[in-house]
Parts: sequence; C-alpha cells; structure tokens
Amino acid sequence: MNPVQAAASPECAEPTKPYEVQEHRRRGRGSALNMAGRFERTNIEQFDDGWDSTEDLPSAQTDVQEERARTIITRNESPDLSFDRSINPYRGCEHGCIYCFARPSHAYMGLSPGLDFETKLFAKPNAAELLERELSRPGYVPKPLAIGTNTDPYQPLERRYELMRGILEVLNRCNHPVAIVAKSALITRDADILADMAARNLAKVAVSVTTLDRKLCRTMEPRASAPHKRLSAIRTLSEAGIPASVMMAPVIPALTDSEIEKILEAARDHGAEGAGFVLLRLPREVSELFRDWLLRNRPGSYRHVMNLIRSMRGGKDYDAQWGARMRGAGPYADQIAKRFSLAAKRLGLNLKRHKLDATAFVSPQKGGVQLDLF
Repeated sequence: MNPVQAAASPECAEPTKPYEVQEHRRRGRGSALNMAGRFERTNIEQFDDGWDSTEDLPSAQTDVQEERARTIITRNESPDLSFDRSINPYRGCEHGCIYCFARPSHAYMGLSPGLDFETKLFAKPNAAELLERELSRPGYVPKPLAIGTNTDPYQPLERRYELMRGILEVLNRCNHPVAIVAKSALITRDADILADMAARNLAKVAVSVTTLDRKLCRTMEPRASAPHKRLSAIRTLSEAGIPASVMMAPVIPALTDSEIEKILEAARDHGAEGAGFVLLRLPREVSELFRDWLLRNRPGSYRHVMNLIRSMRGGKDYDAQWGARMRGAGPYADQIAKRFSLAAKRLGLNLKRHKLDATAFVSPQKGGVQLDLF
C-alpha cells in the first residue's frame, strides 16, 4: 500500500500533504515534508505547473551556517530532567531521526521542523571559547553538564568542525564533569579525552540504540550510525574505562518495544553498565511528521501504533505534563516500564551509579568574562 492509498484508507484517514517534497529530492533523509515554521505568516509550496519543472530540482543538500553565539551553556528548571545545564554545539541534526523532539526548535530560526531541520544546520565554531569564558566567571558553581540532550553532538557535521573535541578539552583542563548522549559511533574518536576524565570520575556516556533492525533504522534514523556500530561504540568506550550505558530513546509502541529485552542484552554483552529509556514524544510538528512517516513506511501498523500512543497520552498524540511526558501513563506505559526494569535487573544493569565529581573544578586560567572591544 502506498502513502496515498494508506491516506485514503478508512483505518488511516490522513490527508495528502501539499508541502510534500519530491522523492528524488529527499532520498536518504528522514522527513518527506517541509511545512513552514509555525511562526511564519506565509507558507511556500512547490507544485508542478505542467512543464515538469520540479523533476529538474536537485536533491536536498546539507547547508551549514556558522553562528557566532554569545553564550553556550543553556539552563533549565525542568523537574523531569536530572541536569540543570547543557550545551548544544549545533542547531538541527543531519541524522534526520523522524521522531526527534528537537525538530520544533527549528521554527525559531524561521525554518521548517521537517526537511529543513536535517538539511539547514547551524554550527557554533566559538563553542569552546565561549565555554571557557563562562566557566571562568566569578561565582560559577560547577555541576555536571549534559551534552546531546537536544541535537546529537556527534552528528556527521562534527567530523569537519570538531566542536566536541574542543569542548571536551576545556572541560578536561578544568576538571568539569560531563554526561553525553549520542547515537553516533563518532564519539569513540574522543575516547582518549573521555577516558582521562573518567579516571577522575568526570565523564560518563550513554549511547542511544532504538532498534537492532537495520532496515527500520535506515528509514527512521537515516544518517545515524547503524545499530551494530553503536553497540561497538559502547564496547570501545567501556574498554577504555568510560562508564557507558545504553539509552533506548525513544521506545515506540508496536514498532520497537518488542526489542527491549534484545537491545538491553546486546548492550550488556558489549560492556554497558546501565540502561534507560524514554517513551516516544510527539510535540508540535513532530506528530504530523511521524504520522506521515508511518503511512509511508509502516502503513499496516499505523492504526495500531497511533492508538497505543494515544492510550498512553490521555487520548492525544502528546501530553507535555510534568512527570508523564517521558514515561506516559496507563496500562501499556506501565507494562513497558515494568518490562524494561525487569530486563535491566536480570541482566545486572544499573547496579553501579556514577555520580560525577564536581568538587575538583578549577576555573580556567584564561578566557575571562570581558569581551574584546575590537
């Protein structure tokens, strides 16, 4: 069944999207849609005027703009999060994960949370310099920094910019603790710095593994590392003495939740010490993007997946309520949490708790808080 037929089905009544991107232009990408950002007054749509001119349009290329940020540490007061500060060296993510909850943030840049999010990216080349400056401010109180909580810091763009390498060098010099989440094997490039920090209880890493099915991974997370490479990354990090966990984020009901036990077992066999999960979240535009993806790639599962999601979200696609948005509510959500907990316990995961040390922090000797006049 193709997406049009699926959309016409009474089971999956979804309208055809006028802002759909032609297949040849989005090959190798996650989103097939490119709706306007929610703050835009107008929406530009492509259409064929009868001259077949759209067939001549090139495939979507990755475009990177350098952003001269003024600050690099972002603060939050969310009761759902275990950290109060984070760093995002990039905006947008070339991995193109269709479920990414960070997609709506691209609307603040006047861009689409759809295809723009994975093709129009922003890098902060002065990230390490800004970090050193902010850490040197009088009265700065160190607490673990979280990296990878929004977009992936080790997305393909990192190979060129090496912003994470610079950030970790600053944190290492300052004895500042850091926790990283990534779904890219590129993180092993920095195993030397992370191992040095881990030896002083300053670093820990979680590698996100959502599925072991390579075909599903390729359509759902088109430019992220393959599952076996992420597992190998866990092994490399663990053998280097870096506390490594597996993060199943997100767990998608009726699509990936059947793999909970297999993923945890595979991660344990590759050296993971801990495990965690987050239930699928569909805030704002992510809901439409994910539903469209389901119709194109798993039309026969559309109704089942969405019904289960809504059963855990109070009948809606998403519920942003504190305490529920990460785990959901109801019998099916409870079942997922119980299965995860039992599997982790059986496999000996989460027996060690690595509380990072913030007492050895040393303020940078250079950087200063005053910007240059010229």
